[in-house]
Amino acid sequence: MNSIDHSNQKFPNSMLEKTEIVIEPRSRWFVLGLREVWAYRELLYFLVWRDIKVRYKQTVMGVAWAVLQPVMTMVIFSFIFGSLANLPSDGIPYPIFTYTALLPWQLFSQSLSQSTSSLVTSKNLITKIYFPRLVIPVASPLSSLVDFFISLVVLVGLMIFYKIELTPRIIYLPFMIAFAVLASLSVSLWLSSLNVRYRDIQHTIPFIIQFWQYATPIAYSISIIPEEWRMLYGLNPMVGVVEGFRWALLGKTVDLGFPFYLSILIVVILFIGGLISFKKMEDTFADII
Repeated sequence: MNSIDHSNQKFPNSMLEKTEIVIEPRSRWFVLGLREVWAYRELLYFLVWRDIKVRYKQTVMGVAWAVLQPVMTMVIFSFIFGSLANLPSDGIPYPIFTYTALLPWQLFSQSLSQSTSSLVTSKNLITKIYFPRLVIPVASPLSSLVDFFISLVVLVGLMIFYKIELTPRIIYLPFMIAFAVLASLSVSLWLSSLNVRYRDIQHTIPFIIQFWQYATPIAYSISIIPEEWRMLYGLNPMVGVVEGFRWALLGKTVDLGFPFYLSILIVVILFIGGLISFKKMEDTFADII
């Protein structure tokens, strides 16, 4: 049989040219990234699990840190604002009045601290493969829920000690938790995307958290705020979160007022605006990070 010589065989130029494939996210109304986040839920799960392991890896006290921070803050606030300043607590024992507010606040502040620098610390992941970048800041509030539920156990013990019974309002607690997560995520989306371009944003977070804490009714009751100022005060989204927790858990006789619903509106606006801003800047993350 005669062998076939392929050395001089010519192939069409189209077969020899390199093909460039560009992978881009789909652009529909889901351009905000909600469908993509769900599609990459497995990655989200691993990022959440990574954050939890990093937080408790090589720690002396382990999960006790999740309890120590709000408990010590409760003790300090109870002594300074409850005993010395004698601030009103709406007829609720001051320690439990403060601790109930510290639960969502700890979730918010912890999420804010981690989410702001989350994109920068995930530089190696962002510059190598494509995935919806929104998954990264979303993971931080979800991982902070572990500390939240650990601290919630302490609250149950305090309620038993002070003989405070649960009311039917407890059924609204899942909504209040989701509200707290959404509030932290809505602010984190803005700060995390801005921190990619302006790295000094992350250095302002401790100051922002400290200022925000005293602008939120944690150590004091919203009842001491003059009526004419409550609409302006309700622009703080954490006002509605804290008051919602006290209303659901402690059975406050005063119904949730206008500041609560105004806070919900502010959180929704911040969340939608944060998503739009995040998606607009998302394409540049890998280039400037």
